[in-house]
Parts: sequence; C-alpha cells; structure tokens
Amino acid sequence: MTEHIRFITHRDKKILLVDVSNCSADRVEKIFRALPDFVTTQPRGSVLIFCDYTEASFNEDAIRTMKETAVFDKPYVKKSAWIGKTKDPYVASKRIAEDLGSFARRGFRAFSTREDALAWLAKD
Repeated sequence: MTEHIRFITHRDKKILLVDVSNCSADRVEKIFRALPDFVTTQPRGSVLIFCDYTEASFNEDAIRTMKETAVFDKPYVKKSAWIGKTKDPYVASKRIAEDLGSFARRGFRAFSTREDALAWLAKD
C-alpha cells in the first residue's frame, strides 16, 4: 500500500498522501480499508490528509468503505483536502465530498490543484 498511502513533507508539515488516482473501484476500496493503519498510529487531531482521486472509479462498496473509514479516522484528522477530475458523475458533481462530510460529520475541502491543497493543509 505504500505506493498509494504514505507520509510526505510539505512546508515542514507531515501530510498523509492517499493516492487513488487511476484506480479501479475495487482498488479504491482496498486502499481505504488500509488507511486506518496509517492514521491511527498518529496523535489524535494531528493528521493532515491529502487525497488525489484523479480518474479513479467508484462503486457502492468503495463509497461505503470511504464513509466508514472517514468516521473511524475522524478523531485523528485535523484537516482533509482533495483534488481530482473524473468522469464518474457521482464524483464530478462533488456529491462524494458532501456525502462523506455529512456521514462522517467533518469537512473535506476540494481544490483544483495539488499545490493549492498542500498549501492549505500546511497553513497554520
């Protein structure tokens, strides 16, 4: 999973990169099932998450797993930022961020560029 989930440093901030770009729905589900192993090893309220879902595919199982993971990881996450363009109408309409945010009761901020997302995460 380290090719899809790993910590990076941006402006001296440790950021958890979750890269599901170009992944199938099944792969997205597997990656999000592994995410708590990375998040829960960190102090509560400290994790900055950057997710790239460019051209990823989603299905009901992947979305459900993402929602479950978002709830489970909530105590550990400080901020989450996303980028990605996809042909999937569910994701393209930004419903996925709204649904995840509503389900997990936390925010998921969408950005147009990786640099903007990382700069926002590193700001504080």
